[in-house]
Amino acid sequence: MSYSAKDIEVLDKRFPSLKDEFHIPTFKSLGITPPESKSEDDDSIYLCGNSLGLMPKATESAILEELAVWKGKGVEGHFKHPKTPWLDIDLPVVPLIAPIVGAKENEVAVMGTLTMNLNSLLCSFYQPKGRKRKILFEKHAFPSDFYAFLNQAYLKDLSEDDLLQLEPRTGEYTLRTEDIIKVIEEQHEEIALMCFPGIQYYTGQYFKMKEITKAAHEKEIIVGWDLAHAVGNVDVRLHDWDVDFACWCSYKYLNSGPGGIAGVFINERWTDQKFHSKSSPLNYFPRLAGWWGNNASARFSMKEVFDPIPSALGFRQSNPSVVDVVAFHSSLKIIHKFGGIKAIREKSIEMTKLMEVLLKRSPHYVKPTELLSRGFTIITPHTSLERGSQISLLFADGWMPIVFEQLHSLGVICDERKPDVIRLAPVALYNSFQDVISAMEKLKASLDVASNAVMTVIT
Repeated sequence: MSYSAKDIEVLDKRFPSLKDEFHIPTFKSLGITPPESKSEDDDSIYLCGNSLGLMPKATESAILEELAVWKGKGVEGHFKHPKTPWLDIDLPVVPLIAPIVGAKENEVAVMGTLTMNLNSLLCSFYQPKGRKRKILFEKHAFPSDFYAFLNQAYLKDLSEDDLLQLEPRTGEYTLRTEDIIKVIEEQHEEIALMCFPGIQYYTGQYFKMKEITKAAHEKEIIVGWDLAHAVGNVDVRLHDWDVDFACWCSYKYLNSGPGGIAGVFINERWTDQKFHSKSSPLNYFPRLAGWWGNNASARFSMKEVFDPIPSALGFRQSNPSVVDVVAFHSSLKIIHKFGGIKAIREKSIEMTKLMEVLLKRSPHYVKPTELLSRGFTIITPHTSLERGSQISLLFADGWMPIVFEQLHSLGVICDERKPDVIRLAPVALYNSFQDVISAMEKLKASLDVASNAVMTVIT
């Protein structure tokens, strides 16, 4: 497939961005000396939304408004507020995040940070019994997840032997769905819980969540998903797929700001008080609890009675950071304006298709099945439905640092994973198809520099 200049123009008209609603880093703000064809006030090409999303222009005013309330009202801002009292500051966010993760509003809560939430959910959902005590997850998971799983096992007086990790076949970069399901079917008597990422952070693989969840449930395995790289990126349907729990951060594709407030999904059956009263002296599912998850009408009665809100909100522990919540809210409004997750996904599929076509045209491209002695290959799945808005490039020895440095000097902001991977992530909200074209032109120039540098070293 080929793309003409007219094709790119048509695509940008069909899939417009909301770039003007974001602050785009410039050569000047990044401290980069612009090349001759650029000025210091020109925008960079930001392809790093899978690591940290850009700042919406509305975020600054949203935060300043809350600082003004704090300044003028002090503690009374919790109850008397020109917009949303701080007591309920997170509630207007719930209807905006629920459709992004394919959940009912009673199944999501805005709270905490990603790994804190993962640990909290594991305390409830990971209940090893007898032989059925292992946690199934991927080899080379994001390290924070590994640390959480490992220490959850230790907390249950178990060991690293109770972690069951699955890795790709020899010579392959991504996991096959059939291999995951095979392990579930063959070892289900030992697996208590499985937790995979919706999208693998390194390769960009989008797991077949529906199929995997169904297979695990058929073997009475609890299913959780880490959606750090999936939320705001692909159109997951947590409720329809009957997922037990999920958690995510919000600072990548959801643009909430560095370290921004995160979120959880808890299937409504786990917060159904009638369901739990049948098999437990408690009328609720035990969890790491706090006063912000307690019955809101009795929250300030200070009674030693835990009466959790019968929804995901009942898993909240403490009152959320107001500044974090309103920053998050400002971005979610832009996503809603854009057309929601379906519009984002539709555009991102077309953007990565374009990027892949251009990458494969490079004389430095090497097929994944060939020996990588020069140039680069693509380790992200080549099928659009099996990847998110990310393409990961694996480079031959010595190439990646040179290419990364050259791209940065040309104003292309992307992500390096040492020693030899660069991740490119076009974001539908603020990237254009012309951005992709320009970035690939600069990548070509950077690859040429790397090729000459490596050949000079060899000779």
